[in-house]
Amino acid sequence: MPARELQLSAAPEDAGTRLDAWLAAQPELGLTRSAVQQLLEQGHVMRNGRPAKKNEKLLAGDTVLVHVPEPQLLEVLPQELPLEIVYEDDDLLVVNKPKGMVVHPAPGHPDGTLVNALLWHCAGRLSGINGVIRPGIVHRIDRDTSGLLIVAKNDRAHLGLAEQIAVHSFTREYEAIVCGRLKTAAGTVHAPIGRDPRDRQKMCVIAQNSKDAVTHYEVLTQYEKYAHIRCRLETGRTHQIRVHMKYIGHPVYGDAVYGKAEKGIEGQCLHAKKIGFLHPVTGAYLEFDSELPAYFTEILRKLR
Repeated sequence: MPARELQLSAAPEDAGTRLDAWLAAQPELGLTRSAVQQLLEQGHVMRNGRPAKKNEKLLAGDTVLVHVPEPQLLEVLPQELPLEIVYEDDDLLVVNKPKGMVVHPAPGHPDGTLVNALLWHCAGRLSGINGVIRPGIVHRIDRDTSGLLIVAKNDRAHLGLAEQIAVHSFTREYEAIVCGRLKTAAGTVHAPIGRDPRDRQKMCVIAQNSKDAVTHYEVLTQYEKYAHIRCRLETGRTHQIRVHMKYIGHPVYGDAVYGKAEKGIEGQCLHAKKIGFLHPVTGAYLEFDSELPAYFTEILRKLR
């Protein structure tokens, strides 16, 4: 796709809207909010003739010029890697990611990722909205979290799925083993999540520079010192379940970042078990459930 430029004008009813949110809602632009924010950070958006920032509020009559550069040549190489596909059609696929697999290339993980495997399997036919490093990736799960992940094959599917995530209409259920005895059989953690000011690699519950986050949980089995729980995400913030469970005093078992490392397990005991959504092209509701992986059931066996 060649580079393109679009000039847009803010109507009176747009006054007071954040620039990044307004641009993401423009159908002729066809970009997600994260993609728009990336353009803003790179200086590709001009408001009334000067570089704009993502959190600026619009005024009626503002002129916004957006330069969408030509996509970079893909440098991430396809790799023939094991890939458990739960569902696939012309627009998307659902994969069951194993524990320990990184979703996309990053410093320290240049290959062997889910994206490398997807590029091989799909022969490069993936949406390009999230750039050359994360083609097709609509949402992520952590390296040491196992479970279901949805991947878009084209931009239309990607935009439709991203919109459902934005309005919290996705069904996303996880199962986890957490530390301690929970006082109630079910509950809700409603606490904003943002970067930890003391460690930018971590997230925390914090009032400033944060986003609203809601996690519903229920206890499936309570053991003496641990509990097997189910979590339903209403929002999808980075490390949300791990941060929220630490916040209420019950960190996820094996989570060395927000709790403590445990012998016999590498990383947190957390599995993305169920996902449900409206197909972005057909409109049909799809729902998928995955079995608990062997590492998870083995820990449950020991707890019994």
